[in-house]
Amino acid sequence: MKALAAEGPNATELGRDARSERWMLFGLSLPALLLVGLVVVLPIAWLFLLSFQTEGGAFTLANYQRLIDQPSYRRILAMTFEISLTVTAMCIVLGYALAYLLAQLPRRVAGVLMLGVLMPFWTSILVRTYAWLVLLQRDGLINVIGEHLGFWQKPLALVYNMEGTVVGLVHIMLPFMVLPLYNSMRAIDRDYVRGAANLGAGPIQVFWHVYLPLSRPGLFAGGTITFILCLGSYVTPAVLGGGKIVMAANGIAGDVELYFSWGPASAFGVVLLVITLTILFTASRFARLDRIFGGGA
Repeated sequence: MKALAAEGPNATELGRDARSERWMLFGLSLPALLLVGLVVVLPIAWLFLLSFQTEGGAFTLANYQRLIDQPSYRRILAMTFEISLTVTAMCIVLGYALAYLLAQLPRRVAGVLMLGVLMPFWTSILVRTYAWLVLLQRDGLINVIGEHLGFWQKPLALVYNMEGTVVGLVHIMLPFMVLPLYNSMRAIDRDYVRGAANLGAGPIQVFWHVYLPLSRPGLFAGGTITFILCLGSYVTPAVLGGGKIVMAANGIAGDVELYFSWGPASAFGVVLLVITLTILFTASRFARLDRIFGGGA
């Protein structure tokens, strides 16, 4: 036994091998870490630095004070949250029903129908937004069909307002809600549902007390992703809002493009980034980040 122990690797050698392996893995991942630092961390650091500078480069808190003093920024932030919450709520209702239907179908059939959910990813957001502009405008297809069928007598204002913006955003964000929900629902063991039914629970009781709690991780993940993506929406509010609907990204772009005010725009961007990180941190307290981003059920 002593001879075998002497021939085998001791704790010092094992620790040295483990440290060597960690350094090797770090060396292999170093190019990716440098790339992330170059394209993500460095621009954010530059944005953060600009938010505390005047045009002459002096340190100041005036850019953040401006966000507090001017009501326009508060209105933009309030509209951003209102639209994001509305879109997230509508995506939850529509996405849950669609994911539930797909989860009940055979996997082959559900896989074919899932292509319809993924199809919007193959088209540019700008193209999809302009397609909704064509459909929703005063002489668009929806108004023409509605007037022809007698549903209304004059064209409805379906675009260049909040309603049109919400419709376009729901169409864009819906796949981000369906995918984690479908993944979570497929992982539910059907024996739980059958067991609850055998114990005398009705269909509604089975859904509320068994199915909904088990699908909650996917619902939570989809809601978090949808809400965060809505916070940074730019193209859809700009096109379907017609300048009347200004969300945070549009306000930041306006500061830069119209007034060349990099300081206030950077400060607004930092505030939006802090809000997003706060939401992610809060969400991570209730679910693991891999579940939030659809990595597990």
